[in-house]
Amino acid sequence: MTPYLPRCASAGLLLLLAAACTKTEDATPTAPAGRDDNLALGNPSGAVTSTSSPTNYLLVKDQYTLSYNRDQGKPNWVSWHLSSAWEGSAPRQDDFRADPDLPGGWYQVKPSDYSGYGFDRGHHCPSADRTGSVTDNSATFLMSNMMPQAPNNNQQTWANLENYCRLLVDAGNELYIICGSYGRGGTGSNGPASTIAGGRVTVPSNCWKVVVVLPVGSNDVNRITSNTRVIAVNTPNSNSLSSSWGGYRTSVDALEAATGLDLLSALSTSLQAQLESKTDTGPTN
Repeated sequence: MTPYLPRCASAGLLLLLAAACTKTEDATPTAPAGRDDNLALGNPSGAVTSTSSPTNYLLVKDQYTLSYNRDQGKPNWVSWHLSSAWEGSAPRQDDFRADPDLPGGWYQVKPSDYSGYGFDRGHHCPSADRTGSVTDNSATFLMSNMMPQAPNNNQQTWANLENYCRLLVDAGNELYIICGSYGRGGTGSNGPASTIAGGRVTVPSNCWKVVVVLPVGSNDVNRITSNTRVIAVNTPNSNSLSSSWGGYRTSVDALEAATGLDLLSALSTSLQAQLESKTDTGPTN
């Protein structure tokens, strides 16, 4: 038998139910962070997976995408996405090794090729950006992800920038990052050098990085506007530079002029023009 409810009580119950339904329909929770396309912002050099392009050879991995330069024994650039979906508890693997995905007959840079020269095996895509699994972390230790980097640059300036990027992710953002090097001749702990490994690996004069910062969401490229924060950094590959990366900020336009790359090419030309002319002035920690 249905219990009797006074008309006012029935009306009140209906109002409560309507309010609850309205609240549920109006809720718009933030989309969870995902593992998105590492090359979403474009292929900066038009790299292709062909042995006819040995100085601009495209390698697509689950964890990052890169343009490899066989004649320099290092990448031209590496591009990756960073969000909380890439984070986990996998320990640092430290399993530096040659990259088996490079074409047969090409010289395979080995971990020992860096020994004794005073330069670190400097990651492009950092180990700490890929802790979701042992496989993910191990992939960052392929030698195709390395450049000869001055120790203080790698362990201080660059490490501080990498840590800041992860703080941005912890604050509810997702990032698209492109990193590379250019030029010839750096200064490590043993002094200046132009090459290592008997000339097989070029020591760059500069190390650079571009970071595009977005709140977590979907359809990322289409969410980039003229107000999106873009951090561009260009450091000398020197052991005597400052540990504070903020003093090395520049514009994407300046990096393109130095490298010959077309960065952020997936964006419209008008949006590129607006974003790439700016130098970031935001916080650094």
